[in-house]
Amino acid sequence: MGAYILKRLVSAIPVLLGITVIVFLIMAMIPGDPATAILGSYATPENVAKINRDLGLDKPLVARYFIWLGNMLTGDFGRSFSLNRPVLDEILERFSATLVLAGTSFVLCSVLGVLAGVVSAARQYGLADKAITFTVLIGISVPSFFLGMMMILLFAVNLRWLPVSGMYAIYGGGDLPDLLHHLVMPALALAAVATGVVARLSRSAMLEVLRQDFIRTARAKGVPERRVLMGHALRAAMVSIIPVLGIQAGFVLSGAVYIEIVFQWPGVGRMLVDAILKRDILLVQGGVVFVAGCYVLFNIAVDVAQSLLDPRIKT
Repeated sequence: MGAYILKRLVSAIPVLLGITVIVFLIMAMIPGDPATAILGSYATPENVAKINRDLGLDKPLVARYFIWLGNMLTGDFGRSFSLNRPVLDEILERFSATLVLAGTSFVLCSVLGVLAGVVSAARQYGLADKAITFTVLIGISVPSFFLGMMMILLFAVNLRWLPVSGMYAIYGGGDLPDLLHHLVMPALALAAVATGVVARLSRSAMLEVLRQDFIRTARAKGVPERRVLMGHALRAAMVSIIPVLGIQAGFVLSGAVYIEIVFQWPGVGRMLVDAILKRDILLVQGGVVFVAGCYVLFNIAVDVAQSLLDPRIKT
């Protein structure tokens, strides 16, 4: 197992390097002069030249990339000019909020999606299967940001059950109940589409396993149906379900960007949007690379979990 994990970590290095190249080139190809956009009305020739020197924008493109990459490898992501603080400090502070939102949404979509898929497969073509399929199709079809706005309109504006935005109350609060109160709507809105995808693919995986000979043998021996489903069929189906969960983890992490904007959640997604609008190059580059690195590491963890269930994957 140690050799397999090391192999996966080594194979992730070219992926991360490719991500840094893409992010750097995209930011370099944005039209306009970054220094002029940063300075605004203070964009005198002297100030523009100073900003270009400070950010290294007066150097060739290749040299700028390797300087930036070398600094990142030493843990120096640069300094945000708009916030006047180290980029890595800002990312880590914001990432905790994103992790709460995306982690909660991922747990919801995993648990609800797998349970819905199991129930749907166990009651194939029955009323429960049709009801779950109908609900899942609606969940997949409605964009998360639109669902979030509708939830705000219903539960926050009309019914006044939940707060409109933010992570904590402006006055008072700050404890776990206050966090959960603010977390309900954004987590559900972010998890809706992923839950539908997991449910549909879990149903397909369960149906395929339920047709296998060992399931018929277990039923012939008189094993209780619940144990057949949860102890035998679901365990075998998880080999196919786990990669789907890994893909949805990336969807949830990337989808947190617009959900954070809708609900004004103080996470990395909202930070990146603000940084793009302010042309804060180092903050955008550092934030995207950090999130991409987290996604790559999570996929490695998913591959390891899958190999534990099916040792043939390591060969």
